[in-house]
Order: sequence, then C-alpha cells, then structure tokens
Amino acid sequence: MSTLTISPSPHVHSGDSVKKNMYGVVIAMIPALLFSVYNFGIGSLSVVITSVLACVIFEYVIQKYLLKGDVTITDGSAVITGLLLAFNLPSFIPIWIVIIGALVAIGIGKMSFGGLGNNPFNPALVGRVFLLISFPVQMTAWVKPGAFPMSIADITSGATPLGIMKEGLATGATTEQLMQKLPSYADMFWGFTGGSAGEMAGAAIILGLVFMLVRKIITWHIPVAVLGSVYIFSAILHLADAAVYAPPTFHLLSGGVLLGAVFMATDYSSSPMSNKGGIIFGIGIGVLTVIIRVFGAYPEGISFAILIMNAFVPLIDRYVKPKRFGEKPAVAK
Repeated sequence: MSTLTISPSPHVHSGDSVKKNMYGVVIAMIPALLFSVYNFGIGSLSVVITSVLACVIFEYVIQKYLLKGDVTITDGSAVITGLLLAFNLPSFIPIWIVIIGALVAIGIGKMSFGGLGNNPFNPALVGRVFLLISFPVQMTAWVKPGAFPMSIADITSGATPLGIMKEGLATGATTEQLMQKLPSYADMFWGFTGGSAGEMAGAAIILGLVFMLVRKIITWHIPVAVLGSVYIFSAILHLADAAVYAPPTFHLLSGGVLLGAVFMATDYSSSPMSNKGGIIFGIGIGVLTVIIRVFGAYPEGISFAILIMNAFVPLIDRYVKPKRFGEKPAVAK
C-alpha cells in the first residue's frame, strides 16, 4: 500500500543551501583579501584573522550560553561578517578595537534580532559605524599602500582620495585642481591608494561579483542599481557645476562604493526579496551615498546609505510584490 505524502511548497529543490551560498560569498571575497594583504602587509592579515575569529567566537558564545539554542557557526555567516568588518577597517587599527567591533556586529547587529535571517541591518556595517562614531581617530588612520609598519608609531598615514577631495573643496579649490593631486583612475581601480583594507581593489571586487553572478549566489539588480545611480546622480551634479562636484568615475572608484554594492547591499537578510524591490533599494543607496559625500560631514557615505535603506526594506517588500503564480488580472468595472 503506497503512502501519499503531502507537504507545503516548494516542491522542487535547486540544490542550494544557506551554507553553500555563504561559503560561495567567502570564496568571492578571496581576491579582495589577497590583494589587501599584498597592498597593506601583515597588518591587514592580522585585522582579518582577528575579526573573523572574534565574530565566530562571539556567535558561538551567544548562541550556546545566552540564547541556549542551536549553534550555527558552521553556516559561514559569521565568517562573512568578520571578513566584511575587516574590509571596512584600516589595516593597522588596534586589535582590541577590532574585537569590540566584532562584538557589536554579532551581538547587536545580528544575534539581538534572532540570528541569521532575522537581522534587519547588515551586521558588519553596524559594527563599522559604531567604531567610526566611537573611535574616529583610529578609524581614519589610513596606511599608505606598500608601507608595512611594525608598530603604530611606524604608521605612514595618508589621506584617502575622498578625504582629499572633501578637504580641498572646503578650502575653495576646484575639482579640476584636486584631481591633479589624486591618484589616477587606474591606480584607484587597482587599489594603489589609501583606504580601508578591502575596499581598495576594484578589480578584485569585480572578480568576486562575476563569480557570484555566475554561481547565481546573487542577482545583478542591486549592484547595478547602486553603481548606476551613483554614476548618474554624480554625473548630473558634475554637469551642473564641474568646479564643485567631482566626476562620476571618481565617485565609483573611490571609497567603498564597489565593496558596498557587491558584498554588503546584497546581504540576504537585509535586502528586498523581489528584483524590482532590489532595484529601488539599490537606487536609494546610490543616491544617498552621493548626497552624504557631497553635502554631508563625512567624505564617505556608502555605509550610512546601506543602513538607512535597510530600514526601508520591510516597506519596499510590502508595496513591491511579485505577481502570484496563476493570479487573474484585475478586470475594470
């Protein structure tokens, strides 16, 4: 006698799993990690190792002893949070600050909401913004590429292109004058300039994007929407007044726009469920990033823009829904 088993959808499994996709993202970040170590030396590697280990340990302790539930540190999500947090930090920041950032990212940004799949904000960005507000001096002590200090006293610091542009415009210089003092677009694309550990190598980040698109870990909607809106909005401003507003290519290649668009805005838990919602989400991030950079107090804006748009995700999901399969079109009366 055969048994008829009835279960809810979905009835077709793609073969994907949370663990498989998470470690796929980790693989996609390897080129940026390798270039970071090449560019900034052992300091960058120590920040990455500390951040990843701290995130994994904090998640284990919170799940095991505070929440007293299942331990899920093997799913790869804590590793991703650790990598992304490290990518958003200066490469020679004190280790104790990295540990505090990991605790905030995991404890507040992720586990306080119930863990993976429940967090409304990107955990790594929660940790990064907390550190930026709490330790502004250490969080803006950028190391020049190729300068491998053995101690904090040996740091050869250098302003980021965004910082130079922001400070120069405040003193009355024009963008044309400032662009002559900045690294070339090629140097910015390959990461030969100051900045945080993982945001500099545009080429490595694009390699990661291609890998994730080919493996169908993410779709193109959010990254293209973020990068496209950054380019178009900054181009409109540049056309309106080229002396005051930097060229759009500068905005794309400087700071953490590429890192944010590819690895942070595409976080499953804190981004919209539909492709149309993802485009709206990405456009909001891009426009806010440029607004904060141009009109705000901080030279960078991608982290704040993503967190702000994370808060709008439930609203986007509510009003931007895919059409139900088999739904009949409305008939006008």
